[in-house]
Amino acid sequence: MSFEIIDISKDLLTAELYPGDPKPEVSIFSAIARGDECNMAKISSTLHCGTHADAPLHFINGGDSIGTAVLDSFIGECAVIDVPPGRITGQYADEHFPKGVKRLLLRSGGTAYFDKTGAEETAYLGYKLIGTDAMSVGSPEDQTEPHKALLGENVAILENLNLDSVKPGRYFLIAPPVKIAGVDAAPVRAVLISGYMFWSN
Repeated sequence: MSFEIIDISKDLLTAELYPGDPKPEVSIFSAIARGDECNMAKISSTLHCGTHADAPLHFINGGDSIGTAVLDSFIGECAVIDVPPGRITGQYADEHFPKGVKRLLLRSGGTAYFDKTGAEETAYLGYKLIGTDAMSVGSPEDQTEPHKALLGENVAILENLNLDSVKPGRYFLIAPPVKIAGVDAAPVRAVLISGYMFWSN
């Protein structure tokens, strides 16, 4: 049986930055070319560059950190759907979001975002994870309420996905965040698997 692995991650160093975020920087502190035994680099960056997962701690004081994220939310069957640019309202989510899946990825060319009602309805519908190809699930005018509505109900959030070449449909998602204790987010190498696979229990 054949299957395809589709990388839906954006590069941490070259992805578009959210306005106001500092540019990530890489520096080399060990190089074979300089006579060192190995090549080693270090990076300075926010945890929200490139494709990443948000933890409740991002917008909820005292919320869970990304180091305690439930991995089941980030691994499993998912649906990819197209959504129009602009605001995702509660009415839109209720009428257009598929039922019977627990993980939903939204493809809009990076232009769709939730308002408070849309995020609240999405949480009510029982999703474990919402992913978006936009830089954020919220809008520049309101980041707080959409994040709180989702994260407050333990809906995992993936942001800044690369869904340009992904067709709407059902896939298997593998996108666990890097384990970092006590912080609000972490980078993710997100992939979709299409086709037929055998999954052992």
